[in-house]
Amino acid sequence: MATVTPSEVIDGIAVVTPDIHGDERGCFVETYRRSWFPGGREMIQANRADRRANSIVGLHYHLHQADYWYIPFGRARVVLHDLRAGSPTDGATLVIDVGADLNGGPHDHSGIYIPPGIAHGFSALTDMTITYLVDGYYNAADELGVAWDDPQIGADWGVSEPVVSERDQANPNRSELPPAFQPHRALRT
Repeated sequence: MATVTPSEVIDGIAVVTPDIHGDERGCFVETYRRSWFPGGREMIQANRADRRANSIVGLHYHLHQADYWYIPFGRARVVLHDLRAGSPTDGATLVIDVGADLNGGPHDHSGIYIPPGIAHGFSALTDMTITYLVDGYYNAADELGVAWDDPQIGADWGVSEPVVSERDQANPNRSELPPAFQPHRALRT
């Protein structure tokens, strides 16, 4: 059975370390199970994205949607930042490297649960694939962002020549977020 470890840095984040079953044919990994998150949200949509090395995606956040991320191929650096006013971890930043080991070691197969109000993004440390489950269908009004290079967040993305979309380059710094789009701790996690 998987081990679910609540983050000590950001309230509501959980990192899943699954059991890996393998033999000479390869491996089997259960990557997600709703019961790992008591009181968890029902994930209703699955998405996949492929990114080239040095790409940065984010930082994005939602007022209402939770995500569950898994990296089946390649290695990513996940950056999480608590934007929730009133949260005991408001302003905290967490950086986690997940996926294939860059030194030829085994793939760690970790999954990451991200509640609403947490800015989230990743850099592709190698060519990579990310799959993510969400608990709400796509809603453009809940697709928000904060600057990936905001000095207040201070993220170390681990890439020297980042490739960032125009959308993500246009995101405001945290201090410039309009009040209507600032998450609050009252959001359900």
